[in-house]
Amino acid sequence: MTTLAAAQIDDIERRHPDVFHQPLVKRFAAPLGMICLALYTIYVWWFFSIGTVVANGNWNLAGNYLADWVSYEVRPDIEYESGDIEIKFPRFSPLGDDPHPDWIETRTGSVTVAADAPRNDPSKAASDGSFMSPASSATRTGDGEFSDMSSNSSATSTEIAVKKNVFEPQSVTETRNGITSAIVMYRGGTRLEVAADEVSVTRGGETLVLRIDRTNENVTPQGELPRWAVQKGEGLKVFTYFGFAGRAEVKWNEVKVYRRFLGWENFWFDTNSPFWGKSSPQVVALALSGERVDLDRANIAVMWDNIVNNAEWQHGDVWIKLLQTIVMAFVGTLFAVLIAFPLSFVAARNVTPNRFLNQVLKRVFDFLRSVDMLIWALFFTRAFGPGPLAGISAIFFTDAGTFGKLYSETLENIDDKQREGVRSVGASPAAVQRFGVVPQVLPVFISQALYFWESNTRSATIIGAVGAGGIGLKLWEAMRTNADWENVAYMVSLILVVVFVFDNISNALRSRLTGDT
Repeated sequence: MTTLAAAQIDDIERRHPDVFHQPLVKRFAAPLGMICLALYTIYVWWFFSIGTVVANGNWNLAGNYLADWVSYEVRPDIEYESGDIEIKFPRFSPLGDDPHPDWIETRTGSVTVAADAPRNDPSKAASDGSFMSPASSATRTGDGEFSDMSSNSSATSTEIAVKKNVFEPQSVTETRNGITSAIVMYRGGTRLEVAADEVSVTRGGETLVLRIDRTNENVTPQGELPRWAVQKGEGLKVFTYFGFAGRAEVKWNEVKVYRRFLGWENFWFDTNSPFWGKSSPQVVALALSGERVDLDRANIAVMWDNIVNNAEWQHGDVWIKLLQTIVMAFVGTLFAVLIAFPLSFVAARNVTPNRFLNQVLKRVFDFLRSVDMLIWALFFTRAFGPGPLAGISAIFFTDAGTFGKLYSETLENIDDKQREGVRSVGASPAAVQRFGVVPQVLPVFISQALYFWESNTRSATIIGAVGAGGIGLKLWEAMRTNADWENVAYMVSLILVVVFVFDNISNALRSRLTGDT
């Protein structure tokens, strides 16, 4: 190891003073930058109240939304207000019109239910001693009114008794055959056993017993609530959570069951289709060789019609709206290119040496692109009404400004040697631009147009949500229901596929135009 002498060190220091005598700020630039970044992060955390937002976030609800993208829920209601049990499914249940799922078991037997006794006949009651009856002991006063007291003071007591008998229905009970209890089975051994006076919930080896007081409309847990159960107030309903398997809400008069299943329900056929509920081999056999389900059409035609017009997934409408989105992006981008291409030659200073025209066109381009595409979409939706025309116009206006700016700047940075060469042989001004300028910029122009076409396919989805048509509007409708998140996932998947395909096509074409391999 060679050791430098003091003279050599001094010589190196004299030749490289910037290395050995750095300013204080430069020497501590890295730690100061880290400190500034940390302070800025703390400021952002405080300014946007990130801690409070995270703490108050409804993560259970967010988890349910995410699960709804890849699964569906069946939501039966188990009612027991009258004393016996009745299981009801929603009108448009994914299990069909008359569901009997194997994960719900019922037990039948004699049940005692409450019923209102028939009211007595008011006319009969009046004739039996009412103060309004001619046979009553009440007396008429001189002005034609009945006195409130008879000579034996019996009218008042009779009136009270009759009113109570006529207007207050008596609560009676009756015994009949019915459902005494229902058992709902979830995955992982979780189960829910429902009776009229008691609901038992079992999860992970823990059992929660809830007493039901239908008279006072109360739900009372027996013992301490486990971590997967919540009651927001004494006597109120109890929420029970079972992870991805589902949840349940126990009220004084019913239990709302949410049972989750992985997958998209009835994706190919809705519950009204003759192909619904059949396995894939059964569907193929029925479509190709089975007995006709419609005498006027072949079974395979019926099958295709049932898929396209699926009432739950609306495949045909979704595909048409997706095609509208693609056309909106293509037509809007194409029109913008056709307008911006010639105007960019006028806006370029080296092509059109007219400062007034250059500035006017560049300010027009600035105005068109400074207004966001979403704002243009709102404007044209008001002007033309909802539909693809508003979306095409919004894309056209925004991209005309963007293309005009990009194209004019590209023209201003071309190599003038090619123009001078064409001009030196006596070519006309138009020929100079055609052969001296266009060959230089055309690959760049087309490459940028292809990129924006692919980008506008995504943008057309967003502006469609504000009424500009296409799949964006369909997507927004599904999101507004707050229940059809699997339909949202389906449409998002289609959009991703289309963007992926167009991105690859665009990249391949741009590579060919620019000569990249």
